[in-house]
Amino acid sequence: MKSTDQQTLAKPGIKGWQILTVTILIAYAPVIYDLVIDWSTDDNYSHGFLVPLVSAWFLWRQRKQWKKTVFQYSPAGWVMILFALAMLIVGTAGAEYFTARCSLVFLIFGLTWTFGGKPALKLAWFPIAYLLFMIPIPYVVYYAATFPMQLFASKLSGIGLEIIGVPHVLSGNIIRLPNYSLEVAEACSGLRSLVSLLALGAAYARLTQPRLAWQLALFVLTVPIALAANVFRIWVTAVGAYAISPKIAEDFLHEFSGIVVFVISFIMLFIIGGVFYWWQTRKNHLSPPLS
Repeated sequence: MKSTDQQTLAKPGIKGWQILTVTILIAYAPVIYDLVIDWSTDDNYSHGFLVPLVSAWFLWRQRKQWKKTVFQYSPAGWVMILFALAMLIVGTAGAEYFTARCSLVFLIFGLTWTFGGKPALKLAWFPIAYLLFMIPIPYVVYYAATFPMQLFASKLSGIGLEIIGVPHVLSGNIIRLPNYSLEVAEACSGLRSLVSLLALGAAYARLTQPRLAWQLALFVLTVPIALAANVFRIWVTAVGAYAISPKIAEDFLHEFSGIVVFVISFIMLFIIGGVFYWWQTRKNHLSPPLS
């Protein structure tokens, strides 16, 4: 039986959350609308539709813990709310969509802190932070990172071709074979798949690793795993163009490359995640935390 004081603390938190949620949806309707448009028109961020659903699932997964949680009003959370609103104003005034969209996540964090206190934050911090994966990175950053990644993937693929003795000449992001010139275009840089795989890696790490430090380690490893899978895809494409037919390479590159990267990356994540889990549980039985 909960005490009267605990029940009193719980009621304002729940009612305040309900009222302010409606207010947020109204104030952020243009931001949310623009996000949905980006998800539906930009292949790089089509996974954005799934991110809120995954976040909601993580909250639902902790439903037993939520029922036991006593909400606590925390005035300190208003600092985060005001900061988020300032981000929205600045981002909207300056047409800086990334700032305005990030403010939505900061606002949800601030509301949880204010009307739920530390007990609510302990359960909700990951689902809230996960929402950042639904926000497209600024195009300035995207295009600045794309070309270096194209060159990086081309160079490593060229090294792989040298190892197996495939004659080629590397010219920037173009791999010139005796019978075909393979261009590692912007879409083949690996950045598109990296963004989606980071979201996948974060969820997978959270579900499979008992300790937070190991969750972070597996998440960070998503980056080299995605890059390695993309290099392997380009290398296989070049080998196919040289040994079989340029047409096969073109069909493979444009129709199946994304699937290949995801399959290879997830297999590598699965293997490494399994090793991490075994290492942590080899002496004591542990389960992935719910908080």
